[in-house]
Amino acid sequence: MPSSASRNLRLAPSLLSADFADLGNAIRRAEEGGAAGFHLDVMDGHFVPNLSFGPALVSAVRRVTRRPLDIHLMVEHPERFLEAFRRAGGDRLTFHLEAASDPVAVARSIRALGAEAGVALRPETPVARAGPWLSELDAILVMTVNPGFSGQTFLPGGLDKISEARALSDRAGGRVDIGVDGGVTSETGRWAARSGATFFVCGNAAFDGGQIEANLNRLRAAIDQGAEERHALP
Repeated sequence: MPSSASRNLRLAPSLLSADFADLGNAIRRAEEGGAAGFHLDVMDGHFVPNLSFGPALVSAVRRVTRRPLDIHLMVEHPERFLEAFRRAGGDRLTFHLEAASDPVAVARSIRALGAEAGVALRPETPVARAGPWLSELDAILVMTVNPGFSGQTFLPGGLDKISEARALSDRAGGRVDIGVDGGVTSETGRWAARSGATFFVCGNAAFDGGQIEANLNRLRAAIDQGAEERHALP
């Protein structure tokens, strides 16, 4: 049974790394492996140099699972897409700070739709930029790779950003969820948990080799260890 230091940590497999030919089964197996929700990367070919899926895929996923869906909008002008992805079944809509001309307005629009509002930060974007309007957010997603492609290597500088984001949240009563996205493995997931992350987007590490349940069990054990180490710090 998880300790008080780790029971609130959550794994969110990124479906961009799943087998699309057998997506429903992959989702069910991830649930059996302990996935608390699912992360769906939406890319427009402009904000990032890649394309992915739209609301129709989110609707299909929603029919397969009742777990929370985190929609990661790697798109320009995210305000144009909020209603469609909320209607499709998104529970949390996460937009990029760098893509929003008025991030407060975007966050408020998301909450007005009844969804949680998250903001994602590219590796080069300081966490402090989200500080002045933290009350408008439910989550900060720290990118530990450059967004746009799965399978990249974790950028170690992201650990300091996770710690900064955790400190911001703690000063606000710990209300804001702190996520890590990019290159999350058993090793880097442990580091991220030790730094204060509370949810972990895992792509290849979750679906590699088709061993979904075993992969997620290993990830879970690693982040629990990291949380225990954080809890034991003076």
